[in-house]
Amino acid sequence: MALLGAHVDSADPLSAAQAIGAEAVQFFMGDPQGWKKPPPHPHAEALRDSDVTIYIHAPYLINVASTNNKIRIPSRKMLLQHAEAAAGIGAKGLIVHGGHVTAKDDPAVGIENWRKAFERQEEAGGFPLPILIENTAGGENAMARKFDRLAMLWDAVGQYEPGFVLDTCHAWAGGEELDHIVDRVKAITGRIDLIHANNSRDGFDSGADRHANFDAGTFDSQVIADICRAAGSDVIIETPGEGIAADLEYLRTRAR
Repeated sequence: MALLGAHVDSADPLSAAQAIGAEAVQFFMGDPQGWKKPPPHPHAEALRDSDVTIYIHAPYLINVASTNNKIRIPSRKMLLQHAEAAAGIGAKGLIVHGGHVTAKDDPAVGIENWRKAFERQEEAGGFPLPILIENTAGGENAMARKFDRLAMLWDAVGQYEPGFVLDTCHAWAGGEELDHIVDRVKAITGRIDLIHANNSRDGFDSGADRHANFDAGTFDSQVIADICRAAGSDVIIETPGEGIAADLEYLRTRAR
């Protein structure tokens, strides 16, 4: 495990990091449920100059895979806007969910939409920082819930060298066994750039994206520590705030 950190409020990420002893932070640059261009961050200079490693999470509404033009086209635009904003504060990567298509759609179309998004941006000069695709918990026609679909996605976009974020809650709730999961992911993507270390409030293959603190989840949190150690990548905890300091301490003592 390289660096250990947490998702924090965007208002003052460095103070939040100091308060919990985080070496890395993740936050949103704008409204996670909105379509607006992210505003300049008030602490941009301090963030650029800080030793704290920064990851930015893209808004949840982004769905590059969508077959709906009114969603897909704004999603591409917003992905670039948030990538530019993240690069402007020195972020290490922009995290985006794999997205989905509707039940009546061919998943191959969603995968092709992802490929086109990377291809078109490559022609325009590329993204200004790594785009890190995250596995998701729900949706039968999701691009990155089940690993057989993830393999199809990577076959289509791997040439553009996106990064990958492994969320332990999403994997569990999405129906992927956690045993040997690092090896299984790397066999598909060749890499794990970041771990989202979360327990789950819901059971295996529930499809529910509801994070739980390590002492309140539905699977043994030692598995999270083992995954973090095996991956050797940076770790961001996204568990409920009241228990996040204890979750950080848990990984400090068990994952290193």
